[in-house]
Amino acid sequence: MKLFGTDGIRGKVNRHPMVPEKVLRVGMATAHVLTNNIAGNHGRQMVLIGKDTRLSGYMIESALTSGLCSMGMNVTLVGPIPTPGISFLTRALRLDAGIVISASHNPFEDNGIKIFSYDGFKLSDDLEKEIERLVADEGFPPKRIAGDKIGKALRLDDATGRYIEYVKSTIPRGIDLEGLKIVVDSANGAAYKVTPRLLEELGAEVVSINDNPDGININKNCGSLHLEHLAKIAKETGAHIGIAHDGDADRTLFVDEKGNVVDGDLVLGIWAVELNREGRLKGNAVVATAMSNLGLEKYLSARGIKLIRTKVGDRYVVEELRKGGYNLGGEQSGHIIFFDYNTTGDGPITALQVLYLMRKKNRLLSELAGSIELYPQVLINVEISGQKFLQKNDFKNHPEITKTIDALTRKLGNRGRILVRPSGTEPKIRVMVEADDSEMAKTVAEDIAEAIRKKLGSS
Repeated sequence: MKLFGTDGIRGKVNRHPMVPEKVLRVGMATAHVLTNNIAGNHGRQMVLIGKDTRLSGYMIESALTSGLCSMGMNVTLVGPIPTPGISFLTRALRLDAGIVISASHNPFEDNGIKIFSYDGFKLSDDLEKEIERLVADEGFPPKRIAGDKIGKALRLDDATGRYIEYVKSTIPRGIDLEGLKIVVDSANGAAYKVTPRLLEELGAEVVSINDNPDGININKNCGSLHLEHLAKIAKETGAHIGIAHDGDADRTLFVDEKGNVVDGDLVLGIWAVELNREGRLKGNAVVATAMSNLGLEKYLSARGIKLIRTKVGDRYVVEELRKGGYNLGGEQSGHIIFFDYNTTGDGPITALQVLYLMRKKNRLLSELAGSIELYPQVLINVEISGQKFLQKNDFKNHPEITKTIDALTRKLGNRGRILVRPSGTEPKIRVMVEADDSEMAKTVAEDIAEAIRKKLGSS
């Protein structure tokens, strides 16, 4: 059975594949694959493991550690830390791999495993397939190593501090945040200590909310998927800006001083123009996904900057950044990759870069983002359950669905666009519609969603 999706392994805790016995075998298979493909060439037979704040993180961490150590791999544990912190530390400490235990923006009932290679990039598709093959192979491992060859587990106590200092290094020395009042919503997740401390150390007045994780409140009505409370607090406290992460802090969204949402497309737009002005935008292009707004594309095009689109998923953005030699990319959802600084979406770096630009330009976020006019966009997630979930990737084979999409595409014409795709991480089909009229976008999206529900939705 397939284990890896577009963002590692993910599922409900204590259901396949997120059961301890399966996770232990993932650890064993990962150790074998690393030993035969990476270890000895780039590291010290050592894997770094970090996690977010989910209750199940303890169980999965223990199972992974046991599996890795049983195959001779050593483990360094760092506890809760943002996903990009693991990517950075894996490179900085010159280890063989980094593993993050997280289900990102999903509710606490879910958890997952993301594996980064020694270079800070997510493990290749080929190596993921080899791990899957070994996990399913009842004859693996063919023999056990001797007791004196098993690995050991260590703990790195200053991981958060190391990562914070690195994030600070991405802006010029002498720049501080004195005089800025900032609300930070850490989603009761991995950044609950990192971002508030980072900004306070740079002189900002920080109002920290959703920073008291209890194992089950991660992402619950807070963070980057629920910006209403952040906007309310920002306006009530007279803050200059509000910052929201998801559970593992690889994404960041903002609200300006008026409480308006500033998404990943707007962040890409304002930073692309600034990098281009400085002559630092490599390839004169920005990499985004099929979800990015037409308004961003038109804004960049008018300034001589190309928007390159990929499939949805930050891993595809990173692949295109590497292939084309570009240095700025991301997703509307807040995964922003400043490729000069990190190899994955980095929430704290994104937050600091936006604040730095505000300070550098002496302008509010509303002023920086105000020149980008986005099209109204409607997104509907259609849940698929039971056996129908297996068919979610085959929705194009159902004439009732495709005829509806084709008819509405013709109706929309050049006034917008339609994107229908299966989620890579959840049992859902996502329907996105953009149009120059918000009511039209809503109507078209609802009609398509209803057609999918009738054929594939839960009954």
